[in-house]
Parts: sequence; C-alpha cells; structure tokens
Amino acid sequence: MNVRRLIPATALAGAVALGVVSLSACSGTSDAADKGSDGKLDVVASFYPMQYLAEQIGGGHVAVNTLTRPGVEPHDLELKPKQIGELGEADVILYLKGIQPAVDDAIAQAGVKNTVDAATLTRLEEHGTGVGHDHGGEEAHEGEAGADPHIWLDPVKYAEVAQGVGSALEKADPDHAADYEKNTEALVKKLGDLNTAFETGLRNTATKTFITTHSAFGYLAERYGLDQEGISGMDPESEPSPARIKELQDIAAKDKVSTVFFETLASDKTAKTLAADAGLETDVLDPLEGITKQSEGDDYIEVMQSNLAALKKALGAR
Repeated sequence: MNVRRLIPATALAGAVALGVVSLSACSGTSDAADKGSDGKLDVVASFYPMQYLAEQIGGGHVAVNTLTRPGVEPHDLELKPKQIGELGEADVILYLKGIQPAVDDAIAQAGVKNTVDAATLTRLEEHGTGVGHDHGGEEAHEGEAGADPHIWLDPVKYAEVAQGVGSALEKADPDHAADYEKNTEALVKKLGDLNTAFETGLRNTATKTFITTHSAFGYLAERYGLDQEGISGMDPESEPSPARIKELQDIAAKDKVSTVFFETLASDKTAKTLAADAGLETDVLDPLEGITKQSEGDDYIEVMQSNLAALKKALGAR
C-alpha cells in the first residue's frame, strides 16, 4: 500500500481564525524590525510561493527580494556568497523548510529574529509517488514517502499559511498592522474563491486519476478527491524505473487516463516518452515553484486557474 495520510476536510473559514505564527527562537517575536532606508520592511522570500504571500500581504509597506530567480528549479538552488551575506540584513525572512536544503542551512546561520517557516503554519502530510490509490496491497515505492512540502498547491492550506504570514508582518511592523490584516483577509478571500472553483470544477469527472512527472500535487489531489500518480516522485529530475513505467501504463489503461502532465522547470522527455508509448496526450500542470515566461499566467491565482482548466480537460469534467 502506498503510504498516505488523509487531509481533514478543514473549512476555509478556519484559516481566518488560525492567526498563529511560529517565528524563529533567535529572540523575542514581538520586537519590531528596523526598517530599511526607504522606510519599507525588507523581506527575503525563499522562492515564488513565499514571494507571492509577501507581496500580496505586505503591499506597499514591504520590499521583497527573492532568493530563487525566475526559471531556476528551486529544489536545486545553490546560494551565492553575496546572497548568504544579505540574509543577515533582512527584516523578515519567509521560507518553507524542507524544499531547499541550501536555503535552510543559510537561514539557520543568518540569525534574523523575524524568520518565518511556512511549514509551521499548517500541518504537513506524508505523500508517496501515488496519492489516493491502493493498488491491491503493493508496497510503497522506495524513498517516495515523507513529509510533502508542496502545501501551496492546496488553496486551503495556502490560506492558513497566509494568515500566519500576515501575523508575522504585523508583529515585525506594528505601525502598519491594520493594512497587513486587511491585505491578509483579501488574499484569504481570493484563495477561498479559488478553492470553490476547484471543488465545483472537479466534482464530476470521467476519471479521478492523473499522471504527472513531479509528485507535487498530493495535497491538491486529496483536497479534491483525485488520484495523483507521479512518474518521478518528489524530485522532478529523478528517473523512474522500468517497473514504474510499466505500472503507470497499466494504471493509465485501467483508470482511463488521457493525459500525462509535465512542468515548466524540468525536462518533459520522460512524460512525452510515456505518453507516446501509451497513446496518451501531454499537457502542462504547473507546480508553481516559480513564474517563468512559459507559465500559463502572471501570478499564483492565474496559474492555478490554468491548472484547473488543464485538469478539467484531462479528467473529463462534466
């Protein structure tokens, strides 16, 4: 059996009431940060999903610097000495522990008092290569189970994280707390609307199974009752075994899968080979680890809407 833990059906309204933020234990969490020379709060975000939260919630009161540039695969990021040095000068650091080892190490050494780990703002789950399936008692794929960091692909969990980030900015910059609270509420509302669109759009489909190169969609799959079958697992660049390819071909035939999804920041070779061998189509399902010129949209909401459209088409939504 593939290792899996079901996400509870938490109401999105719970995100509004969460309001709990975990900051680093470097010092007290209520101390206001010293702002930059332009009067703005200097926020360092580890990669795009964290950048989006900082920009949406911080608005005009923050200056956001992102460690992972557009087009760079976040999992493999190596920081330059200059970036590591600048970390210690930040007012607030926003990151997601467990997805970028080099970033985790640098942040641990930076000693910035307002350091927010998004992984502490919601509950992480364990997902394997396949999420949602029980293939007759077979064993989980070796090395595929573990804490899944891709929480931003579930709008409900992302809203919980947003609430915590809002609380962190309020504590770091109490002079603008009312604005941060207002912006957080607006973002949670947008994420609530997105959640509703996914629930409605994926409620009635011809199949519940989708195949993707990168097993990043475990939270999304469980939230909306889908079955994710990953080709490579959590690492988008890892190569699947011949046995896994054969298994996916069998699953595609059994579950009437029409499409193999690939992403914008990793090679599409394996996905296209599998699709060609199984007579399937290919399409993009963006894990939103970065916005690129190839992304189907300009920001998180737009790319997620494109993902929804792709899933509805592939799954035969009615």
